[in-house]
Amino acid sequence: MQYWKPEGAFFVGDCIPFWHGGVYHLFYLLDENHHQGLGGMGGHQWAHATTSDLVHWQHHPLALAIDDDFERSICTGTPFFHDGRYYAFYATRLPDWRQVLGRAVSDDGVHFTKLQPNPFAVPPHGYNPLHFRDPVVFADAGGDGYHMLVTSMRDDWPLAGRGGCLAHLHSPDLQEWQMREPFLVPGFDDAPECPDYFAWNGWYYLLFSNHLTTRYRISRTPLGPWLRPPVDVLDSPLARVMKTAAFGTKRRIGAAWLSTRTGDRDDGKLQWGGNLVLREIVQHADGTLSTKFVAEAAPPGGEPLALQARPVTPGATCQDQTIHLQGTSGLEGAVVENIPLNVRIRMEVQPHPEAATFGLRLRGDTFAGGYELTFHLPERMVKLHDTTIYGVEGLEHPFSLEIVAYEDLLDVCIDARRCIINRCPQQRGDKLFLFAHDAEVTLHNLQVEPLLR
Repeated sequence: MQYWKPEGAFFVGDCIPFWHGGVYHLFYLLDENHHQGLGGMGGHQWAHATTSDLVHWQHHPLALAIDDDFERSICTGTPFFHDGRYYAFYATRLPDWRQVLGRAVSDDGVHFTKLQPNPFAVPPHGYNPLHFRDPVVFADAGGDGYHMLVTSMRDDWPLAGRGGCLAHLHSPDLQEWQMREPFLVPGFDDAPECPDYFAWNGWYYLLFSNHLTTRYRISRTPLGPWLRPPVDVLDSPLARVMKTAAFGTKRRIGAAWLSTRTGDRDDGKLQWGGNLVLREIVQHADGTLSTKFVAEAAPPGGEPLALQARPVTPGATCQDQTIHLQGTSGLEGAVVENIPLNVRIRMEVQPHPEAATFGLRLRGDTFAGGYELTFHLPERMVKLHDTTIYGVEGLEHPFSLEIVAYEDLLDVCIDARRCIINRCPQQRGDKLFLFAHDAEVTLHNLQVEPLLR
């Protein structure tokens, strides 16, 4: 399922993972032609797949389908298990674009029935009726009923345009809900979408997406205060609206989507909906989070190819699977040829003291072509084509690097603790360039293996 999309003009939209009874449920918005369903109103419905091992998946019928004229899109929400039944809390987009909340129940977690009244909650006075969606529900840690957080926008906020918030509703029984003061007003210029809430090893986490980029906050107490970590973007900007679920008792698996680009061009506008992206969530001792590849979900690969790097400039030396680039006073490089289109590339990177910049150019015919993956050590920054992640610690020390090139996407995992992904449709060269710019770098154990799908 890694990098999967439905057939034809359908795509994966917002993901809603859920763990119960040894099964990882992946609900997701089934998107048609990038939010163009039902005249551009979305026309989304909850699709559903399950797995117990992250390798073998079963696809199910639609969990929540559009079956009434007033439903123009079934928006994101949350499953919840209570007293032997599965609940699905979701939002509905109405013909006039207003958003309201609905509920459904199931005895098996697969077949859901919508409950009346529908809707059971609407935006109250002071809240923008076009922003009332993506409910997430969780039990109070002290046994005081249940909480619901809803993507919202306060129209009466004193800082105009910055009233995007997580509305807070409370219920003693999952039936009757009362509004409370906003749970979080993060201060951005949009509504915080697709919230996610969970507790993990003594920490509490609150996720939300800002312009589709997933951010998170941490706390030592269930209801906050919510603190911003030094790097608050979870994964990378193009792993859109990631939500997470437990997998067993010690792991969490995130699910997001990677946008397609208009016209299948490298500079094309990023579109709504795309391919599924799965991530293992990494928790650090200070409570911060990061991501790495999910081992079980990796595309299967063949035996490493017998490819040999060769120097391109005088400061490069290549022996077996080791490349040394002495570029402390300029730019030095080496090249590996005959790289398959769909491939996994692995290596160990050893930067030498005072290294500034090094990286790779993927899928190039010449060094000027392809896609650049660059490590900027002084800035603690990594850039892949036109997307960037910041605050990448440890680049000055030896680290592992894994790259998956699959069809038109490039996915990178740095030291099993930071990831960056991008959609790169046009370049199809078969050369891999390795370079060091004002840096000395040694690349060990270079392995290139073709993907088998």
